[in-house]
Amino acid sequence: MNLTINGEERILASADPLDALVVQLGMKSDRVAVELNREIVPRDQWLLTPIKDGDRLEIVHFVGGGSSVSANKIVGEIE
Repeated sequence: MNLTINGEERILASADPLDALVVQLGMKSDRVAVELNREIVPRDQWLLTPIKDGDRLEIVHFVGGGSSVSANKIVGEIE
């Protein structure tokens, strides 16, 4: 199956439906958002969303992080 994922041409084994593709790509489904052919697909629809040859996907992977400075200290400095 020929897909474009984040602007890169990829040839993958069949990954139908969308949730199977996310797993095949090794991504955690609770940390990604997917756009299929310029339409955002809600996570609860992934199991019902078929992937077809030639589809274009944009997959955004959320990464945790932040500052080691507490919010209370920041607020205190502003006051």
